[in-house]
Amino acid sequence: MDGIHTQFFIGTSGWTYDHWRGPFYPQDCPKSRWFDYYAARFSTVEINATFYRAFMDLTYRKWYERAPAGFCYVLKAPKTITHRKYLVDVGAEIEAFDRSVALLLDKLGIILLQIAPSTPYDLERLKTALLAFKDPRRVAVEFRHKRWITKETKDLLEDLGVTFCDADSPKSELIGWMTSRQAYLRLHGRKSWYSYDYTFGELQEIAGFALRAKDRGADRVFIFFNNDFEGYAPMNALALQEVLNVTSSRSWR
Repeated sequence: MDGIHTQFFIGTSGWTYDHWRGPFYPQDCPKSRWFDYYAARFSTVEINATFYRAFMDLTYRKWYERAPAGFCYVLKAPKTITHRKYLVDVGAEIEAFDRSVALLLDKLGIILLQIAPSTPYDLERLKTALLAFKDPRRVAVEFRHKRWITKETKDLLEDLGVTFCDADSPKSELIGWMTSRQAYLRLHGRKSWYSYDYTFGELQEIAGFALRAKDRGADRVFIFFNNDFEGYAPMNALALQEVLNVTSSRSWR
């Protein structure tokens, strides 16, 4: 398949970390301009705040207006869906979240559905939840337990056009599944959660996964660094952009 038109979206899981001042944000950059500085360097951001609480419509509209053309948001589905109700009877919650994220219009990239580690292995439960989304092809699923890594799970995601979130962490390694026309790499830290600085060799390895997804026909490849400690995430993301020759020429001034 021809992957010549593949878009690489590289960014971090969030952008409002105080400890990024210095390592990433200039000391003289006011916090009110941090997003502008971030968006001048990256084309996407993964918002985890939507996992913890609901936001007003006004917030989504501000996110849309603030982001430059070509920028897209990835939003984590609320924990009520995944970590409180464990995907059971969550149609109303999914419908409400769908309505909110739709306010991002063309700047909505994908929805991240993170399956809690204690969720029983139940493909029908997962299928029912995924079909509750207006468009399951807008959803990526991150499994937090290896019990889900089966051929049957992969087949289900492929049948629905749902993206597999390939996670790198102390408890999981990248496996290269591709279940849709999108790829999603989520990098938590290889040897320690959130406080791991990826080496150049490891970034080259990650780039290899991204390029193989391109060769297999991915339209879009999302890569997020969730190792926010000491500003590792943005620095690793910038370095990966160089490895993949992905750059941004936007100005934040």
